[in-house]
Amino acid sequence: MEKQVLLEVNNLKKHFFLGKGEILKAVDGITFKIYKGETFGIVGESGCGKSTAGRTIIGLYDRTEGEVLFKGKNVHQLTEKEKFAFRRQMQMIFQDPYASLNPRSTVREIISEPMEVHGIYKNKKEQLERVYQLLEDVGLNRDHANRYPHEFSGGQRQRIGIARALALDPEFIIADEPISALDVSVQAQVVNLLKRLQKEKGLTYLFIAHDLSMVKQISDRIGVMYLGHLVELTASSQLYKNPLHPYTQALLSAIPIPDPDIEDKRERIILKGELPSPVNPPSGCVFRTRCQHAMDVCARQKPSWIEVDSNHYVACHLYDRKLTGVHNASQATVLK
Repeated sequence: MEKQVLLEVNNLKKHFFLGKGEILKAVDGITFKIYKGETFGIVGESGCGKSTAGRTIIGLYDRTEGEVLFKGKNVHQLTEKEKFAFRRQMQMIFQDPYASLNPRSTVREIISEPMEVHGIYKNKKEQLERVYQLLEDVGLNRDHANRYPHEFSGGQRQRIGIARALALDPEFIIADEPISALDVSVQAQVVNLLKRLQKEKGLTYLFIAHDLSMVKQISDRIGVMYLGHLVELTASSQLYKNPLHPYTQALLSAIPIPDPDIEDKRERIILKGELPSPVNPPSGCVFRTRCQHAMDVCARQKPSWIEVDSNHYVACHLYDRKLTGVHNASQATVLK
């Protein structure tokens, strides 16, 4: 059975104009599809543009170039009436569970506000019952409805944010680093909650994070971002088993393994240099200034998006068959 494409991102760019001719290229031409019912993860270090990509996809930022198609409709070309309906279908969970909640509103007011804006429940009693149900869905209880955000822990506040995102029964949720501000002990609980809600409600996720070990637990496919570009994209299991791009290999080598014998023998890949500025990115391949495999062609030419193996894509000259003769991922492993 053919998978249904829910979201399609084509050559999406988001540039910020800083004045004096300077342009910050936060997102600089990313392309991918998200299928209905899956979790698509985007990972990368701080400043790579992954959160900006999420905000541009949902329409919080207007795009500079490219298109975002949700169910075939361009998100950035909707009329005001169409945007209003679109917001019921796509919602966002923000990174900071405190800053994203109004400290002067009770939990009941926070969760019910989207319902009131969209006129879902005319009857206040039905609306309140829906709030209670949502609180229970995310692991809280109805007694929490009359409390304020400051009365909760970070994990509980994030659950409130999740309940608010679910208030309009969306099909698609962008989770922008929803666990990065939480204690490690709470992160797994929130990830398990998101997985359970996805199964129960048939949700589709774009999950943005920098913690690769946690992204592995929830994502079906993963895209790796570096300095505004996607450098690798494949199934979660394949990415961890056979990472191709030198940047992906470096990221995965930083994940600690809970076995001292293996950890002691493992070679850590240390990237040289500093992360370049997105205001003045390197020519050609943006990763070349930190790559141990950099060649002359990397400075002259931007690498193409290559399918090295079935549904395993990478943007790297190392896997250009014209240069290396590599035809599939099993051959590509010799390049590591």
